[in-house]
Amino acid sequence: MAYVRTYCPKVRVGNWDMNLRLEEDAVKEFLERKEKGELTVQKVDFLKHNILRQVNLSVSKDGGLHFGDVVMLVNVGGPDRECTSISINADISSLSKTSNPVIQAPCAISAGRSLQPCARNAFIITSVDGSPEGSALHYEQSFALKSTSGFAGGLFLTSDLRTFQKCAKKSRLQEVNLEEDSSFVSWWKILHFDPQERLEYEGQPIPANVKVLITHCKTNQALAVLGNQVLWTTYGREYEVTAHTFLDSHKAEQDNNHWVLSTSDPAGDGLLLLEQNKEIQHRYQQQYCLK
Repeated sequence: MAYVRTYCPKVRVGNWDMNLRLEEDAVKEFLERKEKGELTVQKVDFLKHNILRQVNLSVSKDGGLHFGDVVMLVNVGGPDRECTSISINADISSLSKTSNPVIQAPCAISAGRSLQPCARNAFIITSVDGSPEGSALHYEQSFALKSTSGFAGGLFLTSDLRTFQKCAKKSRLQEVNLEEDSSFVSWWKILHFDPQERLEYEGQPIPANVKVLITHCKTNQALAVLGNQVLWTTYGREYEVTAHTFLDSHKAEQDNNHWVLSTSDPAGDGLLLLEQNKEIQHRYQQQYCLK
């Protein structure tokens, strides 16, 4: 008996009706989530749009740092890394589940290569000892660093003794992150860059846009950026930030611990630190062009 074909390719077989309904439900769910802005790509766009929004840094009229100033914490770089700034390393899981999402604690930080002042890398110098806003910040004086209010959440830069369960993910050193409440673990102090002159400058006002050390009050470890520990974040390739003092053979802190609390140029031309670097580079080029 010859083979008789009982159906053609257009005939539906199996659980075709169920599969069709499931596809329709999936499309309907996708359109509903898109309308509510709940798609992953929409959340990422929302996060970047808000956290990369421009912030105006403070302008230091007398050249010093004051409580209430909005600054950037910039590491000038080294042989293994570029110039970077302390930045909020938030992803979509860091957003609060409210009608107006904001960054919620705990939240990680990293050293980002972008030096454009924005909500992600701007921090407010906050008093912890009752010093009035606008008063000068002095060497060895305790203070806190808080992210800007609004979308950045007003979170405090915090660190604590490392444990087996709580430490930096890559280097396993002392972790630094952002927390909601201000306490002793969120207290920092600034030391003079030169160890030999550190005692002489104790208690003196701190100038802005100069190289300093930022030390954690509880653990006495200095804020550091690690060029050999790369993080792949929502914002690209960045470096891990930890609290650890790196000393050279002369018992002086290495460039991993060197920071600049950068303010804005009074002329409105951007970061004063960047303008100084441009001037140094211009002089360097002039010097070698004359040869």
